[in-house]
Amino acid sequence: MNNNSTLEYNTRGAPQAAAAWLTPRGWTAFIVAALVVCALVPVLNLLVPADNVLHLGDYGVALTAKIMCYAICALAMDLIWGFAGILSLGHGLFFALGGYVMGMYLMRQIGTDGQYQSALPDFMVFLDWKALPWFWRLSDSFAATLALVVLVPGAVAWVFGYFAFRSRIKGVYFSIITQALTYAAMLLFFRNETGFGGNNGFTDFKRILGVAIATPAMRMTLFVLTGLTLLGFYLLAVWVTRSKFGRVLQAVRDAESRLMFCGYSPLPYKLAIWTLSAVMCGVAGALYVPQVGIINPSEMSAANSIEIAVWAAVGGRGSLIGPIAGAFAVNGAKSWLTVSAPEVWLYFLGALFIAVTLFLPQGLAGLFQKIFSRKPQA
Repeated sequence: MNNNSTLEYNTRGAPQAAAAWLTPRGWTAFIVAALVVCALVPVLNLLVPADNVLHLGDYGVALTAKIMCYAICALAMDLIWGFAGILSLGHGLFFALGGYVMGMYLMRQIGTDGQYQSALPDFMVFLDWKALPWFWRLSDSFAATLALVVLVPGAVAWVFGYFAFRSRIKGVYFSIITQALTYAAMLLFFRNETGFGGNNGFTDFKRILGVAIATPAMRMTLFVLTGLTLLGFYLLAVWVTRSKFGRVLQAVRDAESRLMFCGYSPLPYKLAIWTLSAVMCGVAGALYVPQVGIINPSEMSAANSIEIAVWAAVGGRGSLIGPIAGAFAVNGAKSWLTVSAPEVWLYFLGALFIAVTLFLPQGLAGLFQKIFSRKPQA
């Protein structure tokens, strides 16, 4: 059999997925990234004196952690858009749902330390609520919160995806529907009577697992957890896309009708990767909220969901590492431009997306691949 075949065969002649692990160079880069997250950054922030040139300030740590949450969303977008051809313009919904689940737990952790010194969250006291709504009953359990961070975005995505994919909705129509779903959810969460804080959302978090969030040790713990989660999801994405399942996803992207003619049903494959992508965004939202300190309905805005697609496009969809780089590049530029020239940022983002679409269809990953694959001329 050809060594370049995407399938290997076991002793019974049945096809099985080819090995789906990183190359030696890839493992080296992965280990270096893990060491940076787990060792280098904590040392530079916690142990190096603040007046030392090598000191990494709290702002830099917080900004990097926030971008790593965004990078998880970009990676999730790459799984469905780059490998399955499903462009979602509503992934901000799943990010916000995970954030709201974590925010509910953090609000319960405030206890009686709030402004009104009540066991109820401050916004409920202000709105004259007498008791917690039924859907808040598990919010005081950290274990239940971790489960709901996965289950809530996953369930919403599965139900929506099942009906959408079963109805053969795809292309631009699917993208519009996802954005409409996110916009409808944003309007719902803006309402005070829904029990999610209305326009202000959740804020003023104080503790997580009984430990103050504002302490340097807790901030660094959240940073490390975010970095390890990103690396873990990257390994999962590599395994998924290089397995037989991933090959079928690419067939769905390239020739769905031909795949159906070969006897495959695209529905379970599209639904599985769609749900996994939503869960990844929910986990990113849950990590984002305690580090940023706020969650409100604006996270469900159309612009936020579109930005996730921009990160994937700029980085290079279908490459896995590209969208992660795209999230860092775009949000790094955003952080700088919104301070130095805030009126220019949106124009820059639009121009960047147009330039990448016209001149770099494979994004930054494709550009670097071309640069490093060039053979020196004799």
